[in-house]
Amino acid sequence: MQNEIWGCLLIIWNILVFFLYGWDKLCAKKHWRRIPESVLLCSALLLGSVGAMFGMVLWNHKTKKTKFRVLIPLFFVLHFVLCWLVAKSF
Repeated sequence: MQNEIWGCLLIIWNILVFFLYGWDKLCAKKHWRRIPESVLLCSALLLGSVGAMFGMVLWNHKTKKTKFRVLIPLFFVLHFVLCWLVAKSF
């Protein structure tokens, strides 16, 4: 039961991160106030790497920035290993 709750929270968080990247792309196009890069990267680091990757690809957002092209996939690999270790321990 507890694993299902964590799984749902993880999915919801990644959906929010996905829309966060989309919102920042819209703000860039409309010349509105942007979301700081540190917020985008921290949201990806805090188990939101899947949503960040989908947001980058779908909206072609931050794909030319080296730190995003390197860190987001790195976060994804780290999260995959972390999830694998947690699942293995049960």
